[in-house]
Amino acid sequence: MAFDGIVISNIVKDMRERLVGGRIYKIYQPEADEINIVVKNIGTTFRVMLNASATLPLVYFLDENKKNPMTAPNFCMLLRKHIGNGRIIGVSQPDFERIIEIEIEHLDDMGDVCRKKLIVELMGKYSNIIFTDNEGKIIDSIKRIGSNISSVREVLPGREYVLPPNNKINPLELTREEFVSDILEKPMSVVKSIYSSITGISKEMAEEICYEAGVDGDFSTDSLADTNKEKLWQVFSGIVSDINDGNYAPCIVYNKGVPIAFSSVYLSMYNDLTVDKFDDISEVLSLFYAQKDTYSRMHQKSTDLRKVLSSLVERTSKKYDIQRKQLKDVEEREKYRIYGELLQAYGHEVKQGDKSITVTNYYDNTEVTIPLDEMLTAVENSNRYFNKYNKMKRTYEASLNLVKESKETLDHLLLLQNSIEMAGSEADIAEIREEMVLAGFLREKKGKKDGGKQEKSKPLHFISSDGFHMYVGKNNLQNDRLTFKTAGPKDIWFHAKEMPGSHVIVKLEGVEDVPDSTYEEAARLAAYYSTGKTSPKVEIDYTRRSNLKKPPESNPGYVIYHTNYSMVAIPDISGIDAVE
Repeated sequence: MAFDGIVISNIVKDMRERLVGGRIYKIYQPEADEINIVVKNIGTTFRVMLNASATLPLVYFLDENKKNPMTAPNFCMLLRKHIGNGRIIGVSQPDFERIIEIEIEHLDDMGDVCRKKLIVELMGKYSNIIFTDNEGKIIDSIKRIGSNISSVREVLPGREYVLPPNNKINPLELTREEFVSDILEKPMSVVKSIYSSITGISKEMAEEICYEAGVDGDFSTDSLADTNKEKLWQVFSGIVSDINDGNYAPCIVYNKGVPIAFSSVYLSMYNDLTVDKFDDISEVLSLFYAQKDTYSRMHQKSTDLRKVLSSLVERTSKKYDIQRKQLKDVEEREKYRIYGELLQAYGHEVKQGDKSITVTNYYDNTEVTIPLDEMLTAVENSNRYFNKYNKMKRTYEASLNLVKESKETLDHLLLLQNSIEMAGSEADIAEIREEMVLAGFLREKKGKKDGGKQEKSKPLHFISSDGFHMYVGKNNLQNDRLTFKTAGPKDIWFHAKEMPGSHVIVKLEGVEDVPDSTYEEAARLAAYYSTGKTSPKVEIDYTRRSNLKKPPESNPGYVIYHTNYSMVAIPDISGIDAVE
């Protein structure tokens, strides 16, 4: 989801509430294109990050100070000189643009009251932080833009500050007539007509407006009926009304645990995915980009493992399918044994040159017609069927073992793929790599052994609604440790039935049993962290840890049990409290 005008309006609202009236305590410049301001107001210290990165421009409140360079850059020194200890008197968003203006009052060298503005432009590669005086003259900027860079607008000391060119309409000033007649009459798709005409509305938000209005955004505006136009206006004006009233609904959308979108408006078009609601847009931005960064970093570090696993899964799946077909082909072996036995019993009835014989099967008293080779005697035909039966029996027994081995290997590979998706640290990736080497799926790289003790990854940790600690293994080595070292004999173990998945342990901590709600939540965890995650429901086995056994020389994470209960769970973990 884009960092659009609606998100910025949410941040501006928070900045007004928290910063206006406060004094600037400290100014840092931790990055070449980032300023951090510490403001003290209403007995509280607030930290604001102003980032004008070309790739990821952001503004939000920080929980902690960032590391400050030993020597402050020139722009930072300039701000300290002019507005250090200044009082913030206003925060605004001009014309609903992706711009934040912070107005600051301070005393000059003569002790007179002056006003200046710190303007943050959040516009992709054109992002900038500009410092102006009370007359709108640019004092300096974090990025100087000369005529050699932009022929449209120079951003240099001494120049007049002007807003970036914009031919869109401010949504807060848009009338119903303009929306219907001007915007929805443009010869293009409905989505494009909205986001290309209205300031601060991203493509994703335009799609959300169309979704709520029940309109296919890819259709041309020519196809819209009057009722469709009216519904679009109602949805749009409802969003504008919420913005004017300060009613925001910050949220993050997750797809299989991966953050894919955020907004200050609830995104109903993602109702089939997980949409987490928050009270603070700064928490959303901080969490979204931290998780996104972690996911991207883990994905990059595990690229080689993913590639190997994908190739092995494809190869093993093909081999498994071929072996199952071979097994199916020899399922009729018993028929040939019966033919041989019946020919031994009724062989005296076979005449020379007969191509078949119909006899009574004394096993079930049915009539059976047995094909014959007319060039052979009854005994020879009988022996031919026995030989065929014995060959098929040997093939069946061999295929049965091969199918079992291939199924175990495929399940192991699928669980490794699932483990990579759950990996949240380098220690997780290292353990998966170690497991793949132990299983023979990967060669150990020479010279890569660490002389020190390798850090062990930790399982996921949740608290049930009844206060019980629940742990989820993120890979097979971790599953082994969790089940046979962390869990006590009376603790309860959960696992998706007959499919690869994580071990889930509920710690009883001295009690004899847990409430039904904890059983249900643990089962949901086991369903969610399994290969059945995309299914509507998953069957879950659960039992006391004391009922589990690990066969000698079995794969990590493999257990057997003969005493268990089962329940059906929905693979949805929303509402279950995670422990960091």
